[in-house]
Amino acid sequence: MPRFIKKRSKKAGLAPGTLVHIGDHKTEKIKITLIDYDEVQLQEKELKKIEESFPLKEKKSVTWINIDGIYQLDVIEKLGKHFGIHPLIQEDIVNTGQRPKAEDFDDYVYIVLKMLYQDKDKLQVKSEQISLIIGKNFLISFQEVEGDVFSSVRDRLRKGKGRIRKMGCDYLTYALMDAIVDNYFIILETIGEKIEALEEELLENPTPQTLQTIHAIKREMIFFRKQVWPIREIISGIIKFDSPLINESIDIYFKDIHDHTIQVIDTIESFRDLLSSMVDIYLSTISNKMNEVMKVLTIIATIFIPLTFVAGIYGMNFKYMPELEWQWGYPLAWLIFVAITISMICYFKRKSWL
Repeated sequence: MPRFIKKRSKKAGLAPGTLVHIGDHKTEKIKITLIDYDEVQLQEKELKKIEESFPLKEKKSVTWINIDGIYQLDVIEKLGKHFGIHPLIQEDIVNTGQRPKAEDFDDYVYIVLKMLYQDKDKLQVKSEQISLIIGKNFLISFQEVEGDVFSSVRDRLRKGKGRIRKMGCDYLTYALMDAIVDNYFIILETIGEKIEALEEELLENPTPQTLQTIHAIKREMIFFRKQVWPIREIISGIIKFDSPLINESIDIYFKDIHDHTIQVIDTIESFRDLLSSMVDIYLSTISNKMNEVMKVLTIIATIFIPLTFVAGIYGMNFKYMPELEWQWGYPLAWLIFVAITISMICYFKRKSWL
């Protein structure tokens, strides 16, 4: 449940724009990295203080400032003051329970996304909030913890591959968002393989653990869908933004992310339907097994009813029962028992009950 709803009690009663970190402290030390580049040069370094990035705001090159760890509120406040970020946006940055969204301001565009990881041992999808501030010549990204899916983007910047070094912050924004969405496919592939294995287990030898795994994956699909669904609105909003910070030539790339997002959502919905049907199959399989057990027990009980009747008659202690004194009475009783049993089994087989 904490993955779905963040505790906001610390924020209750405070004035709008008050910075309060909502979420877990996922990193012990805040880390600030900077990549400044244009078509011919690239500078990459780790900053000791956030103030070191301030002079780069006025440069014509593209500056990417990445901050790992958002619980240090004074850093967010200093950065917001220098780059003109509204206090309510700063509040959203440190609140990790934000719904993915995009907002257009005069001097910058604010985007919130969810970067997802998977714990393969527990099959749990983990979420990390990513906040992006896109300015004229700068992009600031805020992450909860060090480590991300942006390594391919950094490699392209270092090697100067493709058009990324020739484009502006809007294209860098596209590249980061595309890396996040592409990682969704990797998670879905892992979940898909697990679902295939569950299908085989379900048909061969379903156990209560199988049902628990199905329900666990269904919960992850609900959580996954909650993180991905708003991205469609985000992309549509970015394309419609009449902002000088987003060039119209980049719209086609954002449409590509929109298409990928639709594919992810369709896959999630397919998995959810498949998991729901797997629950029905499990219940049906267990019911069929129970029916088979009850069928065998019923047949055994039915066979023993006449045998019990005969045994009950000769179990009565009347003095003048003729068979009690007959020397062949006991073998005859057994012959009757065997005959009744064989005849009933033959009858059941003829009726296809066995």
